[in-house]
Amino acid sequence: MMGLLGLAGTFIPEEISIILGITPTPITLILLQIIGGLYLGFAMLNWFTRSALMGGIYNKPVVLGNLMHCVVVFFALLRQLAEHFHFFLAIVTIIYLGYAVWFTKVMRSNPLDN
Repeated sequence: MMGLLGLAGTFIPEEISIILGITPTPITLILLQIIGGLYLGFAMLNWFTRSALMGGIYNKPVVLGNLMHCVVVFFALLRQLAEHFHFFLAIVTIIYLGYAVWFTKVMRSNPLDN
């Protein structure tokens, strides 16, 4: 999911801004590309740590970075939902809540107990 969003934000920021109803000004386009780069970075980080032990002290920075990202985005989306309900926004909010709960569970677990 992060990889697809990152690629879209990096390579088609003008189309995304039009879909979102935002005027594609130079600052908007560069911000969308920066956000796309951040998403691509997280996607690469997650992809390259996919076979490593996660939880407890193992890969704690990776889990914590993902957890913080998901919690912050969840609350930002929740705030937008409170002001303007949109079905697609509600679905994305639920997805981010699921990721936040999952990363919290991973953070508190011990992979060596399995």
